[in-house]
Amino acid sequence: MKTVILGLLIPFFGTALGSGCVFFMRKSLSENVQKALSGFAAGVMVAASVWSLLIPAMEQSEGMGVWAFLPAFIGFWLGVLFLLFLDHAIPHLHRNAKQAEGPKSRLARTTMMVLAVTLHNIPEGMAVGVVYAGLRSGYAEITAGGALALAIGIAIQNFPEGAIISLPLHAEGAGKRKAFVYGVLSGAVEPVFGFVTVLAAGLIVPAMPYLLSFAAGAMLYVVVEELIPDMAQGRHSHVGVLMFTLGFSLMMALDVALG
Repeated sequence: MKTVILGLLIPFFGTALGSGCVFFMRKSLSENVQKALSGFAAGVMVAASVWSLLIPAMEQSEGMGVWAFLPAFIGFWLGVLFLLFLDHAIPHLHRNAKQAEGPKSRLARTTMMVLAVTLHNIPEGMAVGVVYAGLRSGYAEITAGGALALAIGIAIQNFPEGAIISLPLHAEGAGKRKAFVYGVLSGAVEPVFGFVTVLAAGLIVPAMPYLLSFAAGAMLYVVVEELIPDMAQGRHSHVGVLMFTLGFSLMMALDVALG
């Protein structure tokens, strides 16, 4: 159980360290740096969705023959619809956006920015949780190295995400400590949802392929709905695409090397 807890906390540490950048950097991130970080995060999440979640989900359903894709297909769509529901049910404001999404709210702008990143982090926590749940259940398709690779990959892309939330909050008037705390809190949902997912998967072991693909669908929803628009907005450049490729290849290498 100690291995599971540590694995769930690794991505959170990445967010906390990134949020700490507010104490050392005076200015907010430039447009190109923000594009680069969004692209990198998108690449990591896409690769993790494929190698760490969807492929193991289909491998676990091989006994269904030609229908082996079905649990992954169903779980994937459930994950997409779950994030779509949260997107409409929770008021939030994406970075650089002028208009908030979700129901009308009187929440402060900074609070809604934190909620946007929090929504982003939910599927990441679930992804790490379901992989460690599979490891605890003894699934041959999920190894300790593969679970660690996913946790490290999410932590790497969480580091710049922590900076992306804390620095703009400080630029908008929040004190450095407050901006840091908000950044850390935005990542706190990851170990929470990860632990809940571990418990749920342990109670419903046959649902593992559905849970793996559910997390993949939720993560890819975030990539397409938020990260890709972020890396492509503003003046045209290739920095977002190049960093997407770097993030994708790094996560792929980690999964294969450690898995």
